[in-house]
Amino acid sequence: MLLVSAFNGLSQRVWCALREAGHDVGVLLATSGPDIVEGVRAANPELVLCPYLKERVPAQVWQRWRTVVLHPGPVGDRGPSSLDWAIAESAPTWGVTALQAVQELDAGPIWATRTFGMPAAPPRKSALYTGPVSDAALECVFEVVAKAADPGFVPIPAENAPTEAPGARARPPMLPGDRRFDWSEPSETILRRIRAGDGSPGAPTEVGGLDVYAFDAHPGMARGARPGTILSRRQGAVLVATGDGSLWIGHLRQAADDGIKLPATTVLGPRLHGVPHSTAGPADDPETPQAYRQVRYRRTGAVGWLHFDFYNGAMAPGHSRRLLAGLRHAVAQDTRVLVLRGGTEAFSHGINLNVIEGSADPSGAAWAAIRAINDVCREIVTCTRQIVIAAYAGSAGAGGVMLGLGADIVAARDGIVLNPYYDIGLFGSELHTFTLPRRVGADTAQRLIDERLPVSATQAAGIGLVDEVGPRHPEAYAGWLAALAEQHADLRAVRKRRAAKARRLAAERIPLDVYETRELAEMSRDIYTDRSGFAAARRAFVRKIRPAETPRHLLLEADPAGAAGIRQRAANAGPATGPRPTLRPSVPVSA
Repeated sequence: MLLVSAFNGLSQRVWCALREAGHDVGVLLATSGPDIVEGVRAANPELVLCPYLKERVPAQVWQRWRTVVLHPGPVGDRGPSSLDWAIAESAPTWGVTALQAVQELDAGPIWATRTFGMPAAPPRKSALYTGPVSDAALECVFEVVAKAADPGFVPIPAENAPTEAPGARARPPMLPGDRRFDWSEPSETILRRIRAGDGSPGAPTEVGGLDVYAFDAHPGMARGARPGTILSRRQGAVLVATGDGSLWIGHLRQAADDGIKLPATTVLGPRLHGVPHSTAGPADDPETPQAYRQVRYRRTGAVGWLHFDFYNGAMAPGHSRRLLAGLRHAVAQDTRVLVLRGGTEAFSHGINLNVIEGSADPSGAAWAAIRAINDVCREIVTCTRQIVIAAYAGSAGAGGVMLGLGADIVAARDGIVLNPYYDIGLFGSELHTFTLPRRVGADTAQRLIDERLPVSATQAAGIGLVDEVGPRHPEAYAGWLAALAEQHADLRAVRKRRAAKARRLAAERIPLDVYETRELAEMSRDIYTDRSGFAAARRAFVRKIRPAETPRHLLLEADPAGAAGIRQRAANAGPATGPRPTLRPSVPVSA
């Protein structure tokens, strides 16, 4: 059983990997102490693993069931802000420790540990978590499972385990005062403060006279201005002068009203009066890291590369429009292969729910967002000038999974997780009723939508959701992807494949417009009449409101009789969303 505070990316990756290894795995959300005790007792698991747990494990659980917690720190590290301190203090080495739950937090005997080198440049906490931490945690999980099968194994007392990372020690929670910065400080210092709290809780400061929490920071090129001055704005971000340079700040959250995280320009609004719009930087140097671009294009011989990296993979209409413009530019080039590559943290997670929730007209904002992302999907599906490779370097969810399915080839990085379903009160669009069944078949497509379960890259390849799976390491994946693109750039093969695609599209009995119209008709009911609870589900997601119970499809049913009570409560609560997309061929009916 995975006992977790949320079924997040790491928990999903562990869940997928253990199931693929042949284990029966269930999930229990840590909603309350009594519910944890009852849930574990009902399932009666052989092992309780806690890959992401903020709460204390009740004594009634760890005293009876072997319970192992994955702590995102090396041996000797303790406290709830491990990664935050490691980033803020430039730790050279960090790690993950699997330790047995005891009364005192992070003090139990050691089952497994892994260490890794920290990047020289300040990493975002979310990037560190989804990258090296996730990899180390998965290795620890399988070591723990193997040791749990050994009746003679005894974990090492924490006081006897060697510390492999200098500076590892008990730490207090990182408080707002520890995170706060002044713009007169060096850019490096500020960057570390912000990235140590990205994506939560951010770094408190003042921008344009407004008390905010800052996120999504990138180095800028400007120098010499008074610290704190807003120098320019671009694509939702603002460029702010620091003590020795400048930083782009992509997202802010107001401190006064406990606001939600939004693009910086949205939060600052009228305070940006007179602030100029910035160009991207030198046109002949598109790879300049200080040039703030969310979409970049380059070409290497016969291969065109369109990189896009949107914060947390969320796409507001502006993101989709920029990506669409990039696509049209790329398609107009005389390349043979076009690689559409998303960010390493996230390929895409579909429409930006924060922007929708923060809008004065959420329904109108949601409608605009889905129409804009649909235009991107259509451009991918109908491209016959190049072979299109959709490269999922990071995980994806809902419409973000569907975004690239119209490509000729879908290539995923090993270890990512795909959530190919809509679980927030939306029927879904992105032309998925056209692309998904053509990839996996109508029955499997319907099952993916109905089951609402994550899919690993390996499993996705097994069912045809993706075509190729590349190495886990980002640099190795980049090299592998380049070789894959070159492999498909053979002129004769390209001509045959392009012609075949054009014939397939022309032979479609039902036009793409019909699929989109059907999807949008369903979406309009979800967005404008809220038939499936989109407004409440969106608010819960954006505001991080925890569910009251574990969704029944995640529960471990090792003891059906004992689990019946939990399942019955879940059933009484009703379905999480309304109507699901129907992807099987429809049967014509008479009027």
